[in-house]
Amino acid sequence: MIGKIFIEKELIQDDYARRITDYFKKAEVIEIDNYTDYFGKYKKPYLEKRENLNLFIAKKKGSLVKEAPDAYGVSGAPHYYYIHAYNCIYECTYCYLQGYFDSPDLVFFVNHQDIVAEIEATILAHQKKSTKEIWFHAGEFSDTLALSHVTKELSDYYDLFVKYPNAFVELRTKSVNTKEIEKLTPIPNMITSFSLSPDSRIKDHDLKTPRLKARLLAIKRLYNLGHPIGIHLDPIIYTEGIIEEYEVLIKSISEVIPLNQLEYISIGVVRFTKDVFNQVKMNYPNSEYFYSELTKGQDGKIKYPRPIRMWIMYKIRDLCLKQGSIDKTTYLCMED
Repeated sequence: MIGKIFIEKELIQDDYARRITDYFKKAEVIEIDNYTDYFGKYKKPYLEKRENLNLFIAKKKGSLVKEAPDAYGVSGAPHYYYIHAYNCIYECTYCYLQGYFDSPDLVFFVNHQDIVAEIEATILAHQKKSTKEIWFHAGEFSDTLALSHVTKELSDYYDLFVKYPNAFVELRTKSVNTKEIEKLTPIPNMITSFSLSPDSRIKDHDLKTPRLKARLLAIKRLYNLGHPIGIHLDPIIYTEGIIEEYEVLIKSISEVIPLNQLEYISIGVVRFTKDVFNQVKMNYPNSEYFYSELTKGQDGKIKYPRPIRMWIMYKIRDLCLKQGSIDKTTYLCMED
């Protein structure tokens, strides 16, 4: 899976780094000064990840916690995301990472104590001016759980959020690798959220990811252990029979967890920046994205025209509500 590991010299003795290199025993390990001297320095085609994937172990510098864009998450609270990794082992045809970085290679940042400290500072600054809850999201640039058994950092973040019950963390995933979560005692402010689509959509677009049945079983497993669960019905890809497909999907979800027990359900349609759209056209030229009408929105993103988007999302939202989801926490994602 991993051909070469490039590790920053200052991290050779780091415990996190050692665990990673010990796991990928067959990979060649190369010491470097700074991952930015190599990662993305030349354009490496996205689809090379199928045959030639490298890993960088690095220290994240600069801003470790960033404010999330508007319409991100449940409204009424400030939302932030933190960066623990770049890129993903999965290959989703719509993935914005294919137009965001110039390389599909993985980057694992191992200075988790620095990230935890910046999250805590953000929480404390927020608490000085507000009694409202505050949210943090992991998985913006990489699946949170897919390789968590290798990186083993979740307990560090868990220990932080145990101290601040009014601060919430969302772990976003398409994985069924829940082993590290299962080791933790459930707390109400650490939420594992699963991105779900009808199984035919997963088969065609979420390449290398677990199929729907496996994801539903992972949800059931965590729910039965008492862990809070969120659902992302995002990105929705418009096709004939889409509403019927989502009706079946939503019923399937309700059979493993009552929808009124979900922390939230977010609903969003497929959307692309210009750079990502161009990469998708190059990498997946026969994709069904290009069979539908697409337009450039006021936010600069390429997506379905607003009337189509609203029709899709409100139809699916109604299906969720009919199955018992809570009105306030069943929301449209990235729509004003």
